[in-house]
Amino acid sequence: MSAIRTTITTWRSTADRHLVERRAQRQLERELAEYRTVSERRELDAMLSRHTAEEIAPIEAILNRQARARVLASNR
Repeated sequence: MSAIRTTITTWRSTADRHLVERRAQRQLERELAEYRTVSERRELDAMLSRHTAEEIAPIEAILNRQARARVLASNR
């Protein structure tokens, strides 16, 4: 296989992997946004409490972004 073909194949694989990861990220963001009520958030917090801080860091980051967005939207 030529170097150019290898480079193109590698690029496509990388692009495909990033696309799959981004789709999964958006799906997770949508699912987390569905936890709206106090009781739903308590349920989510209970689920997250069974994991380490390192494991839930990406989820916490999403939840914090969503909370900031809600605050900004309510201040308009």
